[in-house]
Amino acid sequence: MVNERDVILSGQRNDDSFDSLWDELVWRGLIHVSTDAEALKARLEGEPFTYYCGFDPTAPSLHLGNLVQILFLRRLQLKGHKPLGLVGGSTGLIGDPRPTAERTLNSEETVAEWVGYLGAQIQRFLHADGDNGVRMVNNLDWTAPLSAIDFLREVGKYFRVGTMLKKDAVSARLNSAEGISYTEFSYQILQAMDYRELFRSYDCVLQTGGSDQWGNLVGGVDLIGRSEGASVHAIGTPLITNSDGTKFGKSEGNAIWLDPEMVSPYAFYQFWVNTDDADVIARLKVFTFLGRAEIEALEAQVAAEPFKRAAQKQLALEVTSLVHGPAAAQGAIDASAALFGQGELADLGRDDLAGAITALPQASATVGTPIAQLLVDAGLVKSLGEARRAIGQGGVSVNNAQVGAEDAVLETEQLLHGEFAVLRRGKRTLAGIIRT
Repeated sequence: MVNERDVILSGQRNDDSFDSLWDELVWRGLIHVSTDAEALKARLEGEPFTYYCGFDPTAPSLHLGNLVQILFLRRLQLKGHKPLGLVGGSTGLIGDPRPTAERTLNSEETVAEWVGYLGAQIQRFLHADGDNGVRMVNNLDWTAPLSAIDFLREVGKYFRVGTMLKKDAVSARLNSAEGISYTEFSYQILQAMDYRELFRSYDCVLQTGGSDQWGNLVGGVDLIGRSEGASVHAIGTPLITNSDGTKFGKSEGNAIWLDPEMVSPYAFYQFWVNTDDADVIARLKVFTFLGRAEIEALEAQVAAEPFKRAAQKQLALEVTSLVHGPAAAQGAIDASAALFGQGELADLGRDDLAGAITALPQASATVGTPIAQLLVDAGLVKSLGEARRAIGQGGVSVNNAQVGAEDAVLETEQLLHGEFAVLRRGKRTLAGIIRT
């Protein structure tokens, strides 16, 4: 049987209309800062080499910021280079210092569990077969056996405190009331040690990461240069922001996770389809494998017919298919159409409908609950009087069927899959009803 994930991977390509992979990465907006750019450009076109990116288990799932890094790994893998996916079983116990406050330390058991979750997610986006199949590593394997004395003698002696104090997050914390613990202050040494270990064990010569990690990336380059006498590289991708200056990758203040149990495929799809016109082309470049010609054609459509939202729909389809699979993406499209009266809600599968319901305001109900009360409970109106007026004016529907009587109640036959109903006020204000 053909695996859906294998089909997705087999369909991915770098764009051969560019003279080099480096040129394509620059066009996609993926290079913010790097070590020697000309040397890297030549290296990417040369013999296969090993490279890595690290991911700390600070949650049970990766998010969209992590997806930028994973897709960067994939683009290099498609060129024939050899990826290492590092999940930080040790650095996850410490925590990369944030500019604002000390992290809460998770238990060893929790971190170990999350290491497994993240490792499985990363492997879904990278092929595992052949000479350049992805290899997963855990930095706890080489950090745990190291004594404090060995750590100070073999690694710490290469670091200068003055340089460490200049790191942005460290500097910000030093100037705050809370300060910074030695635990988080030492994180940059641990990450640098990871790079050296991978250089020694796998001949790894490139580390990638977000530009906010640049100080840590360079720390590894410097450590290898000082202790091994070797020259290696680092690439920092830009931190993605929306055109209005707000932070990318959040919806209503919550992170967009890759785990479908944390963000449903429907909500995931809706996040992308709601991308602003000013941002959609940049998102297509970073998060899809569409080629330059396809993206430029979509850019022309945005300029000529923005109301059709063709680029947003293509973006949502591509990324939802990539993360959750084509079937889930189609389910999200079908659910979106049905919710807004362009399809039959009764035809939706239970999981697709449930995913859509979780993305809406919700109210719990039993059979016989007045529809007017459900409008109040779901937050679609402020009072029962307003609810009855909305029903009387013909502006309320259940499952896209207009509610005709002000005293109408929720009926058993209105519960889709015996569990759900979709309540609407006006044309586009929706809520999910869940049977209790």
